[in-house]
Amino acid sequence: MILVSLLTLMLTQKAHTQEFTGGEGSVNSVTGNAFSLPAKNSSTIHRKSFMIGNSLFNTNWVIAPASVKTLDGLGPLFNANSCSACHFKDGRGHPPLEDAKPGEIFTSVLIRLSVPGKDIHGAPLDEPSYGGQFNHRSIIGVPAEGDVKIIYKETKDKFPDGEIYSLIKPQLEFSKLAYGDFQKDTMFSVRVSPQMIGLGLLEAIKESDILKKEDPNDKDHDGISGRANFVWNYTKKRRELGRFGWKANQPDIHQQNASAFLGDIGITSKLFPQQSCTSAQLECKKAYSESTPEISEKDLKDVEIYSKILAVPIRRNMDDADALKGEKLFKQMNCIACHTESYVTGIDKEFPENSKQKIYPYTDMLLHEMGEGLADNRPDFDATVREWRTPPLWGIGLFKAVNNHTRYLHDGRARNIQEAILWHDGEALSSKNNYVQLTKTERQQVLKFLESL
Repeated sequence: MILVSLLTLMLTQKAHTQEFTGGEGSVNSVTGNAFSLPAKNSSTIHRKSFMIGNSLFNTNWVIAPASVKTLDGLGPLFNANSCSACHFKDGRGHPPLEDAKPGEIFTSVLIRLSVPGKDIHGAPLDEPSYGGQFNHRSIIGVPAEGDVKIIYKETKDKFPDGEIYSLIKPQLEFSKLAYGDFQKDTMFSVRVSPQMIGLGLLEAIKESDILKKEDPNDKDHDGISGRANFVWNYTKKRRELGRFGWKANQPDIHQQNASAFLGDIGITSKLFPQQSCTSAQLECKKAYSESTPEISEKDLKDVEIYSKILAVPIRRNMDDADALKGEKLFKQMNCIACHTESYVTGIDKEFPENSKQKIYPYTDMLLHEMGEGLADNRPDFDATVREWRTPPLWGIGLFKAVNNHTRYLHDGRARNIQEAILWHDGEALSSKNNYVQLTKTERQQVLKFLESL
């Protein structure tokens, strides 16, 4: 009897290891602050930097010169005046919603711009007059680049069992362009800000574990051909595996953060010391007179530490029969081919809390061709116009609690998880079709599983 009890306990413990989605650092929270907590296993010294980084992340940067020298330098052109404006409560952004007031500014979504060709490092070429990112805000004396709004086109369809669903596709409409028309062949890509949790763990996944899942020529004939994106590391001056960004166009968190400070807030750093004013933006060039980086190396490092130890919430509803059935269906549908369930992270000497952790991010970190419907028609390093990095699924069931919305995909077009699934095409077409063929009860079970992550 004792032996049976011990066996049952061991099996139960093994089954529930998946509860700790972010390894030993996982936190138990379903509140609005679920994405804003430090990893439970983080060191005391890192927690001190976490607090400083948290303060900087939530700081509203101001126009220079200001009384607090370390917090000035906003602009001249920008999208937001703080990191948290885009990643509110370290969560996920969204486009202006359907019931938004006319002219609502983009607070957690941006638009990438480029023209055909690549620079010397393989990165996209900036649009000549507006640069690589559309900035709809500016400091006094510098014209903002213009206004933009999203218009949605809705289509309806139905499942084989008769249930009707609809999908909405965004279209951009620009106005009041301050620096002339865009170049005729300009490419645009709408991007919402992703949730911040677990970034240090994703960076700690061994490169070899990611690359071994590549199958660019689909040698196993399963219709899925994940590819790595190799991008330029400006610190190391070499091409490296891309891990972060919707098209995996950033190699590490340090560069991702420095790039965001410059592109989103207009804050220079040692890594990116020059403002991105174009030749057409004379007022922008005149307004910028700083000769030193506007964010110090120490402050940028504290923000990096903050980013690296933001904890992943535990999985919920581990004993819910419908959620568990949904998990089985998720695997049977072969969604797991791209949304890789688990990894054991490698050794991170600087961040031992992220080392040797069994994590469940549900991503392979690779690029996949997702069909014409999701194409942004804008390549990024090795990523083609139809390719996107598989986004991690951890935390997706908490968007409502943290950010009061349920918008998914790179541009936030999906109003719920089901719509996100129904937009899948290309390499994911077979899995999407498998979902469509499920009964309504089974579809709800799949959604219940995903909402438990």
